[in-house]
Amino acid sequence: MKILFATSEALPFAMSGGLADVSGALPKALRRRLVGCRVVMPLYKSVSAELREKMTFIGSITVPVSWRRQYCGIFEAHLDGVIYYLIDNEYYFNRDMLYGHYDDAERFAFFSRAVLEIIPYIDFKPDIIHCNDWQTAMVPVYLNEFYKADPLYSDIKSVFTIHNIQYQGKYGMELYSDLLGLLPGRESLVEYDGCVNLMKGAIQCSDKVTTVSPTYAHEILQPYYSHGLDNILKQFTYKLTGIVNGIDYDVYNPETDPMIFKNFTVDTLVDKAVNKAELQKQMGLPEKADTPVIGIVTRLVKHKGLDLVKHVFEEILQADVQFVILGSGEYEFESFFYEMAQKYPDKVGLKIGFDATLAHRIYAGADIFLMPSKSEPCGLAQMVALRYGTVPIVRETGGLNDTIADSGDGEGNGFTFKNFNAHEMQNAVWRALAGYSDKQGWDILRRRGMNCNNSWGASASAYIGLYKELVGKK
Repeated sequence: MKILFATSEALPFAMSGGLADVSGALPKALRRRLVGCRVVMPLYKSVSAELREKMTFIGSITVPVSWRRQYCGIFEAHLDGVIYYLIDNEYYFNRDMLYGHYDDAERFAFFSRAVLEIIPYIDFKPDIIHCNDWQTAMVPVYLNEFYKADPLYSDIKSVFTIHNIQYQGKYGMELYSDLLGLLPGRESLVEYDGCVNLMKGAIQCSDKVTTVSPTYAHEILQPYYSHGLDNILKQFTYKLTGIVNGIDYDVYNPETDPMIFKNFTVDTLVDKAVNKAELQKQMGLPEKADTPVIGIVTRLVKHKGLDLVKHVFEEILQADVQFVILGSGEYEFESFFYEMAQKYPDKVGLKIGFDATLAHRIYAGADIFLMPSKSEPCGLAQMVALRYGTVPIVRETGGLNDTIADSGDGEGNGFTFKNFNAHEMQNAVWRALAGYSDKQGWDILRRRGMNCNNSWGASASAYIGLYKELVGKK
């Protein structure tokens, strides 16, 4: 079975968010299970010189973008047992940012068409093209409209994964003929609510639609979570399934992680205290071994639940507790946490921005990890926290609901709350702080979390089952 994994970003080549983690880890996990999986992505300006040295030029073709044809260079790289194809076009991809350009629709219409056009030139005919988010949403549409009559493509199936339904690729209908190049009379494939909606096209045209957690697959059928796409999803629920993401256990491993202060395992958990003390020192907080440290590593935006945190933050600070916060985002939250760090310098350590090393040190050194998201398709941070013996507090939504169970029954691995309510979140914090005071029970809870299996193994097996169903294999 051969899978071509089409993505707009993948580690280690380019990253803006969790999609890159998935695109870097899932193909490796599939390869370990003897599934032929290769990745195709754009060749961005940000790809390092070191990685470029590992690339081989295969050749060049031209790719149709509506009425015109554009240059497409094809490069190949081999990393960690996975073959990557990088699509080169400096006009579209030699830019400082991955996304956020005026012509993103054109850039990724080109990329989607290129994914299909390169197949005769890469000596790899896939059984399935696995597409991800709106940037590759046109691949299933183009496959059905322009390629199915060709014997080379006729039996290729498509899977489309929604990583975040908020970002759909919505544009004015004037783009239909000038950029997308679909035939007259086929507007219904991508038209939704008076706009071009690329994600809608993928939902309609792909053979299977997946989301990154079972709970999120259920949630996006409701208007509250769907950002307007619930009606089209309800028409195609027979295609829809949810498979929870995993995390890369090679990257997130407290036993070998070079970024943390001292490595540890579930059997040497006492060494986590070294990471806590050094984290407190780095963040300018008093080194208090018995004071619980709550970590937050997130984008500082409203849908991450930070308005809940803001509402009760000073009340929580009246307890014997410290916060370490890493992130950037909306001015409202950056300025609030900056004010709190100035007002409570012995209780709040803050770093505005993103620092991968500090993120790992927070996972390793904090006692509790707070993640009160309004919506969370899957979430990786809560699983990373478990891996490092840091107990999560989460809202029961999306992948948080699928990976974290409340420990109130003596069996769970964290603390949860249901409604998007500041005082419900605060109550979960109080319960966690009470649990922390019971050193024996807390040690059991940390070990239980570290023993959870959130590797890509189980997720890869679920995807393999889905692929086999599509191609008719048992």
